[in-house]
Formats: sequence, structure tokens, C-alpha cells
Amino acid sequence: MRRIVLLFAVLTISVGKAQDLNDLFVSGLNDAERFANAYLAPVSEAGIYSISNGWYNTADAKPLGGFEISIVGNITGFKNKEDKKSFILDPNDYENLDFVDNPGQARPVATALGDIEGVNVFVGEGPLREEFTLPTGLASEDFNFVPSGYIQAAVGLVKGLEVKARFLPKIKFDDDAKIGLFGAGIQYEFTKLLPADKVLPVAISAVIGYTNLSGDYDFTDSGVIDGSDQSIDATFKTWNFSAVVSTKLPVINFYGGLGYITGKSDIDLLGDYIVTTGPFQTTYTDPFTVSSDASGVSANLGTKLKLGFFRLNAEYNISEFSTFTFGLNFGFR
Repeated sequence: MRRIVLLFAVLTISVGKAQDLNDLFVSGLNDAERFANAYLAPVSEAGIYSISNGWYNTADAKPLGGFEISIVGNITGFKNKEDKKSFILDPNDYENLDFVDNPGQARPVATALGDIEGVNVFVGEGPLREEFTLPTGLASEDFNFVPSGYIQAAVGLVKGLEVKARFLPKIKFDDDAKIGLFGAGIQYEFTKLLPADKVLPVAISAVIGYTNLSGDYDFTDSGVIDGSDQSIDATFKTWNFSAVVSTKLPVINFYGGLGYITGKSDIDLLGDYIVTTGPFQTTYTDPFTVSSDASGVSANLGTKLKLGFFRLNAEYNISEFSTFTFGLNFGFR
């Protein structure tokens, strides 16, 4: 049976797979929603942490009229996050779903990040019994990170204040999926208030950044399951609050930050779905929304190289899902 891309490019080029929608709905709406929430929560959490990073590459705010345009990329790894690659599925928590082998006994199954394969389940009895295999995840295809990327700009205003914006124009994938991103932030350098600002070897700033990523995937013509107007509509909204310190040297600088990241994702399954096999042969309209949230402390260390108008920066962020961020920057100050 066919599989579909459920997260299409919602995490910017990252894809999460889900089982054939026919299998998902054969177990009944409540079981399908319960499983989908547990299956997708870790990849949604990884996406929240991924798009929240990259708001700064120095604590030294730009002067009035100073600007920088950057291409920012993030790689959020989960190779060693075993607790995020599986969850315990207990049939006693489900109305209809049970394991073919050792029914009634709880066991680990893959999340959208995982690699547990060949787990067979069933619903119904007798002639209405339907068996299918639970989906595995990205790790089963040796894909162990969630990437994200965008264009970012920063402009200096009054003394110590810098405003930022990030943007990814609506990109179309495979004629059926689209994704876009926007965000805004501010940075304020407290050391600009000090009389000795020009001679201080370090700068200290506060940064606040908001990011919104949205995407939609229309799979009505995929033939996965009978119905009409079938699509997935996903939105990720995140905030980053950070305190930053950096050196103020002419060519090579170092920076670090301590912050708090919080965000939420909503993935809406829209349209009409006609189930024609198993014990629940019915039609579902706009079946459910899979919602996840994540929050936690983060810390990062990075370096920035300045060569005239051209700059490079790289940093490593330590958090629930750690992220490597790199930037290609062009600016004037």
C-alpha cells in the first residue's frame, strides 16, 4: 500500500512520513487521532527548536543605518535521541487497535523520527478484521536531522537598538505542497548606554525573535484514500528570548547566549475521507488537528569572521534538540 508525505516540506526540506491514510482511519477516528499525536509530536518538537535559532551572530548592535543580510541554515540532530524516536503504544489506551503478536501487551513503536519496522496491528474481528503495518520514521532511511533555512535582515536604528526580519518566500514542491516562513525580532545592546562603550572589549545584548512557518499539501489526486478536497495545513509558531555576550574585535569574534525557546505546531487534516474496509466504513470530514508544543532553556557558542562586507558565522546550540547553525552574511556598519 502507498505511503504519503505528511509533513511535506513543513520543516523546510525536512520530511516526516506517515502510514497510508486508509490504514490510519481503519482503526477509527479516536484511535487514529491518538496515534497521530504520539507519532508526530517529536518531529514537530524538533521543528520548533530548529526554526527558533539563528537570530544573532554578535551582541554588538549595528549603528544607525548599519545593515546585514544573511542566508541562515540550521541542522537539528536527533541521532542519539532514542527517547524521541519511539513511544510506548499500549492497546489498553486504544478503543480498537491491537498488536497481531502478543495482543494486549504494550510495546515501543516508531515515531516520525524513529526506525522500528515491521510492527503489525489489527482492528475488528472475523470478516471485518483488518491488519496493517505501523509506519516507521526518518531514521529508518538514515535521515537523522531536521533542517531549516531562511533569509534574514538586520538594520540598526537608535543607539543600541537593532530590528530584524526573516523570510522564506512561498516555495512549491511537487506541484501539490507549499511552504513559507516569516519572522521579526529586536536586539538591544545594553553596553551602548555606557560611557566607555567604544573601548569595552565585549558587548551585552538582549534578543527577542518570533518565527512563523506555514505549509500546505494537497493530496486529493494521490489515490491514497477515497474522498475529496484532501489536504494538510500546518503552522509552526515559535519565540526565542535570549541574553547574548560577544567580543568586539576587528576580524574574528566569539559570541554566546543563554535563552528560552517556546513554540507550538498545529497540523490540520482537512477534507473528506471515505473508509471502505475494516469495521468502520464511514466518511470523515476535516477529521482532526495534531497539536504539539515545546519549550526549554537553550545555550549556544559561536564565532564570526568579518572580511569587509562579507561575513561568515557558525554556532552550536545546546537544548532539548541541539542545533548547528551557519550563516553567510553581507553587511555594512
